[in-house]
Amino acid sequence: MGMNVGSSSGSDEPEVMMDVNTTPLIDVMLVLLVMLIITIPIQLHSVNLDMPPPSNQTPPKEPTVVELFIDFDGVVSWNGVPVASMAELDSRLGEQAQIPVADQAEIHIKPNKLVEYGVVAAVMASVQRHGLTKMGMVGNEQFAK
Repeated sequence: MGMNVGSSSGSDEPEVMMDVNTTPLIDVMLVLLVMLIITIPIQLHSVNLDMPPPSNQTPPKEPTVVELFIDFDGVVSWNGVPVASMAELDSRLGEQAQIPVADQAEIHIKPNKLVEYGVVAAVMASVQRHGLTKMGMVGNEQFAK
């Protein structure tokens, strides 16, 4: 048991309690902590992979690759050989479009860092216009800062 000691001010009035009651605050924090623990999904230590079924077939052949280099001044090169005009590029892309989709070449577009976006967009639009679906941008690490 505790004993009530008089105040130091000498008056008969009891002192005002200056401490904050932290019990409700702790209760609310514990409820929030329990809610957080319940809502966190259980972490499984397995990695879910969608693997293809086992097969005895030979692996597919390596795809042919056509590299389209776009130089800083807008000159397009087909596997290192400069293309004279967009019409010639369209004719070469048309030839690729005639090949069955399974055997079509992959088009790798490698723009220079300094080339205008309009030239790159025109080449990409030309590839898409011909219906070639295997197109990708190569060398994007040069644009990272």
